Amino acid sequence: MRKPKVIILGAGYGGIITSKELETILNKGEAEVTLINKHDYHYISTQLHKTSAGTAVDEKVALHIADLLKKNVVNFKKGIVDHVDFVNKKVMLENNEIYEYDYLLIALGFDVDTFGIPGVEENAFKIRSFRSSKAIQQHIQEQFNKYNEDGDLSRLTFIVAGAGFTGIEMVGELIDQLPKLCKKYEIPLENTRIVNVEASDSILPFFDQKLIDFTTSYLKKNRVEVVTSTKIVECNKEAVILDNGYQVPARTLIWSGGVRANRLLERWNLQLVKGRIPVDQYLRVKTFEDVFCVGDAAYFEVEENTPLPATAQVAIQQAQVCSSNLVAAIRGNALKPFIYHHKGTVASIGSRAAVGNVFGVKLTGRLASLMKQVIEARYLLVLGGPGLLLKEMFNVKFKKSYAKTASSR
Repeated sequence: MRKPKVIILGAGYGGIITSKELETILNKGEAEVTLINKHDYHYISTQLHKTSAGTAVDEKVALHIADLLKKNVVNFKKGIVDHVDFVNKKVMLENNEIYEYDYLLIALGFDVDTFGIPGVEENAFKIRSFRSSKAIQQHIQEQFNKYNEDGDLSRLTFIVAGAGFTGIEMVGELIDQLPKLCKKYEIPLENTRIVNVEASDSILPFFDQKLIDFTTSYLKKNRVEVVTSTKIVECNKEAVILDNGYQVPARTLIWSGGVRANRLLERWNLQLVKGRIPVDQYLRVKTFEDVFCVGDAAYFEVEENTPLPATAQVAIQQAQVCSSNLVAAIRGNALKPFIYHHKGTVASIGSRAAVGNVFGVKLTGRLASLMKQVIEARYLLVLGGPGLLLKEMFNVKFKKSYAKTASSR
């Protein structure tokens, strides 16, 4: 009897956790599972701000997929997806390889949304992948080097666009890292400048005012210029132009102003809602019973016209239910509806402080920072068990380094 073929597209949170769960749930030889991803590593996207600033070693953020999966259960294929033929159940890669499937899971990650602002796509740095984050890290170090050559203060001005979750975490890492770089390059810290620009009238939207006030105070205490109710209207290689007419000389704009679903979905003749794929209560794409979707690509409504946000927490919970539903579909059993349980959110502000709301309890400062570390440790346990957690804690390097994979903006 032919084994059912399961194809998983993407090794982000949704794809890798589904793969790990299938390793546990499937019986030996029950199905042929293939995970397809354009890189041979899974990166922890909630840690990319640390890679960008250079405050975390590569091996804590990029994890080799071969070290995470059991080879006799889930096959891994490094490749770039080009097209999906949903009628004939085929996945085509850019190198013209074709994979047939009986069940398909779309777990592709996010793209950065620059909203068509002139110059941002070409000149801003985006926190969108491990490679792009490495490019930010290398660029920042380069600016310190060049400042010692030409004394141009714009090289030491770092603008972060967006004061949401990612933007604040990026600013926090810069607070930690700039003093170290100043010491290394023998530059006064007072010569550096961090500017956080937010279009709305407050940082950290959807957070409690107590958490907003703590964060604002912490940023200002650490010399961060917080500029709210202000939009970036243009960007070039040497300056960022604001809607109040002010032009900030800067060689570095780090963009965290918005995300959207993967643009690849728009080429697949699917009925999208706000760029994402509508799924039913079982996480199946609404027009296909054999195609599932989780994570950033999925449009799952909790209320009418109100989808779940594209967060790691959502993707992980969806993956845990989707893996069970994939196995149920293979066995002809009933599927389980997905119910999201929000467990809280914690945003780090560097290594010494954080803010968050966990199970209704508001946390600030070092206690919140400790909770952030607990959350990160828990994901490592889910992903690879105690072995992976200990490996990361003691900074044991993988055989392969990803330090040379950085790309440009």
